[in-house]
Amino acid sequence: MTRPDPVLRAIVLTLGYGFLYVPILCLMAFSFNDSAMMTSWTGFSLKWYVELFNDQALLGAARLSLLIAALTATAAVIIGTWAGYVLARMGRFRGFALYIGMLSAPLVMPEVVLGISLLLMFVEISELFGWPAGNGIFTIWVGHVTLCMAYVAVIIQSRIRDLDRSLEEAALDLGATPLKVFFVITLPMIIPALLAAWLLAFTLSLDDVVIASFLSGPGYTTLPLEVFSRVRLGLKPEINALATLFMLAVGIAVVVANRMQWRKKT
Repeated sequence: MTRPDPVLRAIVLTLGYGFLYVPILCLMAFSFNDSAMMTSWTGFSLKWYVELFNDQALLGAARLSLLIAALTATAAVIIGTWAGYVLARMGRFRGFALYIGMLSAPLVMPEVVLGISLLLMFVEISELFGWPAGNGIFTIWVGHVTLCMAYVAVIIQSRIRDLDRSLEEAALDLGATPLKVFFVITLPMIIPALLAAWLLAFTLSLDDVVIASFLSGPGYTTLPLEVFSRVRLGLKPEINALATLFMLAVGIAVVVANRMQWRKKT
């Protein structure tokens, strides 16, 4: 079997990474542009970062999105871990087809349908019980957990199925309860998968527009909704500055995580 041409491989990789990262680098560069125009460079300036930190609406939306994303990721990991464990360990049981169908529905259901159905549910609950009084953090959180839980369950299910069951079976033979085996043996072995699932759920929640547009209320505008509403009126460089800060934070987190994994291997 012949190896691919190194020159061709380098060209393909350059084009692929360029297609992915050149627009991001341009966005970051124009966040330091002195002009408000997105098509011409007039000089280096940090004034858009100053404008960003004075924009309370944008900062408030960012704080709200980060809070909801953290709460969503935590709840989705807790619920999705148990759901994935049931799929991987409990085998087939009565109602298994219904269980897996309901768990997988958010993966294939359009977000518009999911958002409308959740909105109608909250409207009916509010009319019957008087709670929740209006859409806000709680309703957005429930919608995001419903969506992200299915993704977490898929990740955890695949990881648990790949585990060597000998340790779990040995603990059961020695008298440990299934619940203790899960928390003492199974859970520590799937921590990397839990972290990956948490980050995926965090990203999905932070990036969501459709579900949040149905379940948000006055005073509870998430960052994607705030950005989307501003883009329709014309993109401002403050959004470039905010995106640059987010990407720097993500880049630092990735570098730190990779260094920690490298130290564990060495």
